Amino acid sequence: MTSRRLFSKALLSTVATCALGGAAIAAEPAELRESALDYFEVIPSMVPAIEGNAVTREKVELGKMLFFEPRLSASAIISCNTCHNLGMGGDDNLETSIGHGWQKGPRNAPTVLNAVFNEAQFWDGRAEDLKAQAKGPVQAGVEMASTPERVVTVLKSIPEYVDHFKTAFPGEDDPVTFDNMAKAIEAFEATLITPASRFDQFLEGNDTIMTETEMTGLELFIDTGCASCHNGVNVGGTGYYPFGVVEKPGSEVLPPDDKGRFAVTQTASDDYVFRAGPLRNIALTAPYFHSGKVWDLEQAVAIMSSSQLGAELSKNEVKAITAFLQTLTGQEPQVTYPILPVSSTDTPKPAAMIAN
Repeated sequence: MTSRRLFSKALLSTVATCALGGAAIAAEPAELRESALDYFEVIPSMVPAIEGNAVTREKVELGKMLFFEPRLSASAIISCNTCHNLGMGGDDNLETSIGHGWQKGPRNAPTVLNAVFNEAQFWDGRAEDLKAQAKGPVQAGVEMASTPERVVTVLKSIPEYVDHFKTAFPGEDDPVTFDNMAKAIEAFEATLITPASRFDQFLEGNDTIMTETEMTGLELFIDTGCASCHNGVNVGGTGYYPFGVVEKPGSEVLPPDDKGRFAVTQTASDDYVFRAGPLRNIALTAPYFHSGKVWDLEQAVAIMSSSQLGAELSKNEVKAITAFLQTLTGQEPQVTYPILPVSSTDTPKPAAMIAN
């Protein structure tokens, strides 16, 4: 039997017999770190590069303005920040977001923090990158209810925006385009990373930054199989998996009319398949799951263990894993709310907030 298996058995025994209270874990932190590094990566402190879209200062500044710009919506009320609030963990902390005409969206809004590290965007992965993602809500009738043509008209009607686009996209004959709007937002969102979580510091060699309970939770997270789907730099955000591998949760948690990735691929095997949710900053982003029906993180852990792994974890094991998940909260970016340029007489007037 490998030393890692011996460690796991001893650690699980500690969980069972000591109820997580004051007992030392069964191995040195270095052993646990070595095991964890097989699955996880540290969030870098530097902004990652984006293929085909250089993250320049000018582009980021424009993208920040556009991220907070409500005039991208037909009503001139809803911005990207409405559903991905940077002061609330990068989402809106609602079951599902409220959009144009006060319509309720079909799914919980994922956090925009660290979204640059996801394999694809949205719960069903229908957007291949942040640029594609930025275009979707602007055009969705249930969200911002605008069109590419209206967006370009709005931006070209505001001279200050025209100047910003020329600076951010130098050398282009017509820089104010819907595609460039999305590129600028993508560049800004690439800066919304949360490094230096206590878990990252542990991975980098700090033996004392996590408590014994949190380290117990990390080992359980690995050994029960959670890390087989929730891994990598974002502790998830890659790969597609059925929700309910072993046992489907109730219809409230898993609405029967939302078949997940099937809507993208039209493949029967993708029924109720969703992208593995990234778990970075999970403590900030309740409620949970694509339905947004679970508000308690311990309950979410228990549901996942039974539905995905077929494991009925004890109350103390659930608490330990939840404690580990708390260590994934990183240092959030400090974003100054931008002063947006004033509309001109040519700027389209806001549409009434009624459903299309």
